[in-house]
Amino acid sequence: MLFNTIDFAIFLPIVFVLYWFVTNKHLYVQNALIVVASYVFYGWWDWRFLTLIFFSTLVDYTVGRGLNRFNKITIRRALLWISIGVNIGLLGVFKYFNFFIDNFSSVFSFFGTSINIGSLNIVLPVGISFYTFQTLSYTIDVYKRKLEPTSSFLAFSAYVSFFPQLVAGPIERATHLLPQFYQPRVFNYKSAVDGLRQILWGLFKKMVIADSCAEYANLIFNNSIDYNGSTLFLGALFFSFQIYGDFSGYSDIAIGVSRLLGFNLMRNFAYPYFSRDIAEFWRRWHISLSTWFRDYLYIPLGGSKGHKLNKIRNVFIIFIVSGFWHGANWTFIVWGLLNAIYFLPLLLSNKNRDNLDIVAKGKYLPSLKELILITSTFLLTLFAWIFFRANSISHALSYISEMFSSSLFEMPVYDGLRNSIVVITLVVIFVFIEWIGREKQYAIEGIELKMSLVPRWSLYLAIVFMVFYFQGDKQEFIYFQF
Repeated sequence: MLFNTIDFAIFLPIVFVLYWFVTNKHLYVQNALIVVASYVFYGWWDWRFLTLIFFSTLVDYTVGRGLNRFNKITIRRALLWISIGVNIGLLGVFKYFNFFIDNFSSVFSFFGTSINIGSLNIVLPVGISFYTFQTLSYTIDVYKRKLEPTSSFLAFSAYVSFFPQLVAGPIERATHLLPQFYQPRVFNYKSAVDGLRQILWGLFKKMVIADSCAEYANLIFNNSIDYNGSTLFLGALFFSFQIYGDFSGYSDIAIGVSRLLGFNLMRNFAYPYFSRDIAEFWRRWHISLSTWFRDYLYIPLGGSKGHKLNKIRNVFIIFIVSGFWHGANWTFIVWGLLNAIYFLPLLLSNKNRDNLDIVAKGKYLPSLKELILITSTFLLTLFAWIFFRANSISHALSYISEMFSSSLFEMPVYDGLRNSIVVITLVVIFVFIEWIGREKQYAIEGIELKMSLVPRWSLYLAIVFMVFYFQGDKQEFIYFQF
């Protein structure tokens, strides 16, 4: 089920009423409602894959109970590896099997030997990378004794399948979200109103900014051979705001819906396009995934400690694995590799933690130096997004080759150029609003303190109008494919 559909607009109020007015006096029943609602939400896409979520839930719950029962290190390690093997194995089969088979066959063909290994004709389950990492965090934290294993299979099922963030994050840690299912939830009017406001802003990001940009990004990338350099640059620009509006919009809606139900999810985006270097960008972009890899892969490898060669190795591992997490295509691996190359000089010069505070905090405008740093970081990110969006490495290279030709200085020419000026104007307004609200959790948080009743509601109604006006062909959220 998509957040930006009439189905969800009917589904959410029904869940809300049942949650707060029917089951609110019984925590067990309330958690059961969450599980049922979450399975309906996910099964709306394809009910057959509910067995996959249930199986993953059952395995990690059982492993957690086993880790609580046994103290012998060999048994505990065996249980941990069962969890890792099952979860990564599911990812390997559904997401990466055909990629490895195709590349294995290509290697043999390169040496003149033809082998025929059949590929699997299977559908990638929506959100499998997200809930797989979420269940793994539970097992690993229980193994490390950072978390007491739950005795409630219902609470654990609710944690794994929690519908607001099930298919595209944030990837919640068991230490943060799971305990919230043990505690009675009390309706908080102020929190619920703030949740609705964040949902509205998330829908604006998705349906007005991301989906409008998607129309022109798809047009230009899918026909890149026909366009000049300036048009291709605009295509990369459109995609940069498409993926940001799409993914951060999903996170805003997920966090807002969770607040309606009395839950707090972790922040997933913190205005990444205002970053002054790549290290800051990765502290602000897809925070739940970045910190997951940091805590469960980068630090166990040694992190930024030890010999310089170890530091370099760890950086490349973390970014390449992050790229591969996004999809079974060499374009994602190159995208990760590029970000590693961007990040490495900062790490080796000990400047990777120079920009920890909000840019131009308490000021209306950035300094000239900050503006240059923000612009250069954004352009590096935009360049890397080309590989992320391209269909293949050759497509990305041809796209870049033409973009950096002399035609980069010609006027852009593509179908719908005049109409796209409206979208560009909206993006500029969007960036301005984000800049004004960059010290908040989301751009229009706390707006009731800045605006009186009439202008505030005028803004809300304007956003609602634009959401309905720009609802054309509904686009799936980009990260559903991951």
